[in-house]
Amino acid sequence: MAEKQSHLNGAYYGPSIPPPARTYHRPGRGDGCGCGCLICFLLELIGTIFVIVGVAVLVFWLIFRPNRVNFYVTDASLTQFDFTTNTNTLNYNLALNITIRNPNKNIGIYYDNIEASVFFKDQRFGTEFLTPFYQGHKNTTILSPVFKGQQLVLLGTNELLVFNSEKSIGVYYIKVRLYLRIRFKLGKVKTWRVKPKIKCDLLVPLSSNGNSVAGTFQTTKCRIGF
Repeated sequence: MAEKQSHLNGAYYGPSIPPPARTYHRPGRGDGCGCGCLICFLLELIGTIFVIVGVAVLVFWLIFRPNRVNFYVTDASLTQFDFTTNTNTLNYNLALNITIRNPNKNIGIYYDNIEASVFFKDQRFGTEFLTPFYQGHKNTTILSPVFKGQQLVLLGTNELLVFNSEKSIGVYYIKVRLYLRIRFKLGKVKTWRVKPKIKCDLLVPLSSNGNSVAGTFQTTKCRIGF
């Protein structure tokens, strides 16, 4: 009877029951993956963008099959190239024919800005801005800039020795640079502007009365850089 009474009273005389486990939350720690998930998401996004761009480039190449545009200096006439040492002035008269060949049958080119400059021993002595134009498919265009005038040029001792040596030979090493801003036309779509730099390194013979004193000018292919 006593045992039955003890159960009725709700008392428990067995082993002690441990308290429930408590969880601790460390400050600054999220329950999710935090920065790790963000980095993974960004990496997946960048990878997806690269894949899309790669596919777009492949499709563009398969459709249009673009070929490199070629630049040549086909003629150069130098009738004056005199340097005066006491005033450091260069008197010059240089005419060029620059041929641009677009071999593409589906791509046209807008030449929005054409700056042509000429250098002797890295000293710029002339600049001309040429008329913008559009070049169609499989088209050849000839530019004919003329550089004429007088320019202050500072030549050091070594540069002056080179000038006198080239003067005695009758052939001058002149650099031509074209600074362009162009857009491509693909069907009805026009691309954004790009800024290539065309580099032409010339050996130009001096001419007198229409006759070269040291041979004829040789057609020179130019390099394209960005």
